[in-house]
Amino acid sequence: MKVLVLGSGGREHAIVDALVRSALVDHVWAAPGNGGTAAIAENVAELAIEDGAAVAAWAAANSADLVVIGPEAPLCAGVADSVTAAGIKVFGPGAQGAALEGSKTFAKQLMARWDIPCGRGMSFTDEPAALAYVREHGAPVVVKADGLAAGKGVTVAMDVADAEAAVSECFSGRFGQAGATVLVEEYLSGPEVSLLAFTDGLEIAVLAPAQDHKRALDGDEGPNTGGMGVYSPVPIVTPELHAQMTGILRRTVAALKSEGIVYQGMLYGGFILTDEGPKVLEYNARFGDPETQVLLPLLETDLATVMMAVAERRLGSVDLVFSEDRAVSVVLASGGYPGDYETGKVISGIEAAELIPGVSVYHAGTAMNGDDEFVTAGGRVLNVTAVAPTFAEARDLAYEACGRIWFEGMQYRRDIGLRALAQEL
Repeated sequence: MKVLVLGSGGREHAIVDALVRSALVDHVWAAPGNGGTAAIAENVAELAIEDGAAVAAWAAANSADLVVIGPEAPLCAGVADSVTAAGIKVFGPGAQGAALEGSKTFAKQLMARWDIPCGRGMSFTDEPAALAYVREHGAPVVVKADGLAAGKGVTVAMDVADAEAAVSECFSGRFGQAGATVLVEEYLSGPEVSLLAFTDGLEIAVLAPAQDHKRALDGDEGPNTGGMGVYSPVPIVTPELHAQMTGILRRTVAALKSEGIVYQGMLYGGFILTDEGPKVLEYNARFGDPETQVLLPLLETDLATVMMAVAERRLGSVDLVFSEDRAVSVVLASGGYPGDYETGKVISGIEAAELIPGVSVYHAGTAMNGDDEFVTAGGRVLNVTAVAPTFAEARDLAYEACGRIWFEGMQYRRDIGLRALAQEL
């Protein structure tokens, strides 16, 4: 079979890598792809991946058997609907289902209707009403732009002044239409965990839980980023907690189905483990990034088999098998990230890093220059992932690999997975 993967990040490189290794797959395209996907698949730089008609036409013209949609923007734009209408199999929900991520208000209202545990919240379309609500309820509180804001638009405000500033920032137009509606949400306390599930709209099949490190600096200091590292599984997730979170995802799919929305693809649940049990912080309508870079290396079942089962609504016929190993991934980022940074820096040492048994290097923001060298092309540049029987071994391998890679300005956290190591002991 031939597969078209939309996207250009580390998540997509990990997906492409798994599909290329599938015995079912003859050819993989990545649109637009990156330096890493170019080395193992065929990049399609010219395809407008948020244009559903263009994607469907290209897939039909090239006899693609399956289209895999990586990022949230094409999902929310309805690309899956266009591909399905063209008679081509697709992995990823249609626009109605993707609203779980595209509209935080939609997700919150769905959870309220179906009694899915989450923090209380109110949505506003005018600034004075939102500010009045913040002043009445006080802090701490969470302020969220309703729509897609490229990983931004969420503020955990520990005092009223910060909450007011966050509300005003949303309504200022900084996040465009995404900030036209603002959600003010109850602050919840506890560890955060991600649990992802394949679903065909009928059944779900969960992957191992994962825990991301969002802050830029060691010790969870510094500004929030798209993720500086991740590990899986998560030792603090007991079988009971895992069953509770799985049940919540199952109820979410059932709720969507009851409202006439068939959700097919990946459902990402961002959970917070409160004293009252797991509660949903957010949904994503696709694979997480960088969670994918530790989850897929632990998945032993053929990824193409699973994705086609999802697209054909027969997921119940597939058994997911996972490695008993541990996985740790460290993000190598450009100097200055998540603020301003320069690109075009030559990267060395990737091949040397991948000579280490158990290590994979996924490209998140790279390109090729005229001398066939990998160069930086984003804030998060590489995901250095190691798989080993214990977290201690996986961490050691990952950081040994990081030490073999260099580019000007390279920065990374040195404490990824330490939490897991302590919990495992």
